[in-house]
Amino acid sequence: MARTPKPTPSKPTHGGPRPGAGRPKGEPSKVIRLPARLLPAVQALAELPAGALLPSPMPAPLALPLFGHKVRAGFPSPADDYVEAWLDLNEHLIEHKEATFFVQAAGDSMINAGIQEGTLLVVDRALEPRHNDIVIAVVDGELTVKRLEKRRGKVRLIAENPAYAPIEFREGQELVVWGVVRSVIRKLK
Repeated sequence: MARTPKPTPSKPTHGGPRPGAGRPKGEPSKVIRLPARLLPAVQALAELPAGALLPSPMPAPLALPLFGHKVRAGFPSPADDYVEAWLDLNEHLIEHKEATFFVQAAGDSMINAGIQEGTLLVVDRALEPRHNDIVIAVVDGELTVKRLEKRRGKVRLIAENPAYAPIEFREGQELVVWGVVRSVIRKLK
């Protein structure tokens, strides 16, 4: 029986180094954890072609008038026409532009803090979460908004609605805080 010689392998079509692929040598990388349901959105952002148009992280200023007269919440008082300054909400609401994102609230667990269904939250990832801050946290793979309580070495997430029990963390459980809520934006109509 004659032996058939093995064909010599041609140039591989996959695997191995490719010019321009991967991160540059020496560039650090960072592993992040995120809920599995957000993975498709993050992958879609990572796969955008170079030069793809995204909303600008540095929006153009939009200065609106800030009147010098305060409006009473009790007995009405006629307001004067004096414009004290011009106010840009980007400057007023956002301290760390590169670390700020917006997220919309769902549910009623924070209703007593003025956060209702659909409220837009301005979240700053650069701030160190402190006792009594309202934070965006990951609990059991889901994002939630709650008040952070740190007392006697214990950490809890507290709802601002008595219908919801506090979320308590036991030894070995990890709390991941995505950011501190700096402001809320809510439409009245």
